[in-house]
Amino acid sequence: MEGQALLLISLLSLGSVTGQVSYTVPEEMGKGSLVGNIAQDLGLESKRLTSGKARIYSRDSDQYIELNRDRGVLLVKERIDREALCRQTTPCALHFQIILENPMEFYTVTVQITDINDNAPAFEESEIRFKISESAVIGAKFVLQRAEDLDVGLNDLQRYELKPTDNFSLKLHNNADGNKNVEMVLQKPLDREKQEQISLVLTAVDGGEPQMSGTMLIVITVLDVNDNAPVFTQQTYKATVTENSPKGTVVATVTASDADQGSNGKITYSITNTFDDVRKVFMINKESGEVTLIGNIDFEDSRNFQINLLASDDGGLTDSCKLIVEVQDENDNKPEINIMSKSTVISEDAKLNTVVTMINIEDKDTGENGKVQCFISENVPFNLKTSTNNFYSLVTDSDLDRERASEYNISVTCSDEGVPSLSSSVTLTLQISDVNDNAPAFERSSYEAYIVENNTPGLSIFTVRARDADWNQNARVSYILEDSSVNGVPVSSYVSVSADSGVIHAVRSFDYEQIKDFHFRVKAQDGGSPPLSSNVSVKIMIQDQNDNPPQVLYPVQTGGSVVAEMVPRSADVGYLVTKVVAVDVDSGQNAWLSYKLQKATDRALFEVGLQNGEIRTIRQVTDKDAVKQRLTVIVEDNGQPSRSATVIVNVAVADSFPEVLSEFTDFPHDKEYNDNLTFYLVLALAVVSFLFITCLVVIISVKIYRWRQSRVLYHSSLPVIPYYPPRYSDTLGTGTLPHVYNYEVCRTTDSRRSDCKFGGAGGQNVLIMDPSSTGTMQRIQSEKSILDEPDSPLEVRLL
Repeated sequence: MEGQALLLISLLSLGSVTGQVSYTVPEEMGKGSLVGNIAQDLGLESKRLTSGKARIYSRDSDQYIELNRDRGVLLVKERIDREALCRQTTPCALHFQIILENPMEFYTVTVQITDINDNAPAFEESEIRFKISESAVIGAKFVLQRAEDLDVGLNDLQRYELKPTDNFSLKLHNNADGNKNVEMVLQKPLDREKQEQISLVLTAVDGGEPQMSGTMLIVITVLDVNDNAPVFTQQTYKATVTENSPKGTVVATVTASDADQGSNGKITYSITNTFDDVRKVFMINKESGEVTLIGNIDFEDSRNFQINLLASDDGGLTDSCKLIVEVQDENDNKPEINIMSKSTVISEDAKLNTVVTMINIEDKDTGENGKVQCFISENVPFNLKTSTNNFYSLVTDSDLDRERASEYNISVTCSDEGVPSLSSSVTLTLQISDVNDNAPAFERSSYEAYIVENNTPGLSIFTVRARDADWNQNARVSYILEDSSVNGVPVSSYVSVSADSGVIHAVRSFDYEQIKDFHFRVKAQDGGSPPLSSNVSVKIMIQDQNDNPPQVLYPVQTGGSVVAEMVPRSADVGYLVTKVVAVDVDSGQNAWLSYKLQKATDRALFEVGLQNGEIRTIRQVTDKDAVKQRLTVIVEDNGQPSRSATVIVNVAVADSFPEVLSEFTDFPHDKEYNDNLTFYLVLALAVVSFLFITCLVVIISVKIYRWRQSRVLYHSSLPVIPYYPPRYSDTLGTGTLPHVYNYEVCRTTDSRRSDCKFGGAGGQNVLIMDPSSTGTMQRIQSEKSILDEPDSPLEVRLL
């Protein structure tokens, strides 16, 4: 049978929905019986119950109602016995909550249990005996046991019937608590001699359909005269006792008096309560009437007790009264914290006032002892808000940051206002899940690294590192080489970056002489969605190696000619013969050049400047000095290990060209020419044949040439004087000295073995003499003019 439903829904500011639904069902319904369509009554779709993981939350351990999510209905889970559940309490109801998640909602459901007539009235004893004096006066009252009916309402006990009614009638007294006291009243005098024992039947009838009843046999023994009944001083006594009082505590003392004497005046006290726990908690001294505590009193179980007392004498006369015991509450119950629903993980980007946990608080005490205040630990980004009575919601009240705190242990403490105050606490552990809100950050704002030239391709140069404060996949960093170019070439052809480790490798072998440094950018990107990235500038500087030997620029070494510098015999000490000019394409100390004289025909005559390569005389030239001087100069750089180059400088010590020519005619050939003697012999035959044909033309030309020159050089005996043109420069300290030397050469008219002409634009400052020449001198002009002055030096080649 489906119950009737009453629905009340309200929206709270916290964002969670609450409502209340009431149903009414009879007790003793079969298992699986329908209570109500909760989804329809709450206005929810059935799939919302499934997606929200709807469940029933109850503070009681026994659940009589179950939720069918698929159908959206409430069903009877266990047989409901109203009398076992609520006893005499009306109305009798089950209270529980229905919790839904995503979003979090809860609804309060009340199921009222109605009574059916399933219990008959019953007496505690099936038989009761009285001893009544025959002298009992008409109207004498005898208290009878009440019958108890566990049902309520119309199904409860309605009336009593006494049969037969010859001597006695029934009288009922209504109490303030709704119960009725049953008394048997004497309406006709007894006569022991006529009837010593009387049997009566007391019947209790309820008002249910069908009616149910219970009976008790009353056996009356008629005694001889006892004409005074005991009388209590009060019809109602009141007492107060504190819960948890120790056993043996005196609650109250009742007093009754009897005007009779002897055994008829001896009063005995007793407790007449039936079906309840009064006789398990209290006892009365039969003689003194002192009521003491023999059991435990708990205010939360029973707030008051009504003790029905009976005073009787030995003659069978009685009187009754009641003792009302009020139980005073003590603060003996801690607040109970019940977690209705909670989330163990929350995203760090959760919005403010997001509900994390719902809590129900219950304190069984009353008054100030039952007032509860709850608070949470400080310095946490959460707040505890009250949703309804004794219900709290734990919500976020500030932004979360997993990188600052990845887990929170939130202590919820609830205290009552009793004296002393009692409290209880529970710790909630909440994990903060990560979102990709941090870009990778490099350890430096920029990087610089060095690599020595001539490296092996694939060599590891250095490592860039970036860290991401996020977690797991969001913190996984990959390194990417950004597209750029170096001198028009993609940077990827120079270096590469390991995506996982950030190690930068050289793709090619670097040459310091071609590139000294270059820049590029590396991007660090995390694995989040969407990914975040940052970049950094990297500068690679190439370090020089001593991989280039010095190169001699002057004097120029030719394959088949002898280059000679002329020194007059009148030259003084320190006379500049020539200057060895060399360069080194390396840099730094690898390019610092030094000059040394390795070999010399006469070491005592010449020296070489260590830094500038100048060859000078170190003494006065004499006539004894040989005309032919051969100097071997070695040029070394300052690298480790050092590299060197050698150059041979031929020096002619003479005042005139004929003397020079006669000496240098006998110069030995180079080894290369000796090795190719056959080739030169064949070439000589061809040259001789050609000369034979052109001999006459040459002789005529020479004669004319000598006649013209004799006019200029007649009586001239000038020495060879070195000349430094305006373009001469000296860069001491670097070892690279591009000097240009020029000479003006004059000869006397008696030099018959050669002719001499002034060159228009000389390209070199040396005499180039062929050892195989026959003595005829021709003027050789350079293809490129260094100086445009008319007094440019001569270049003379002997053919």
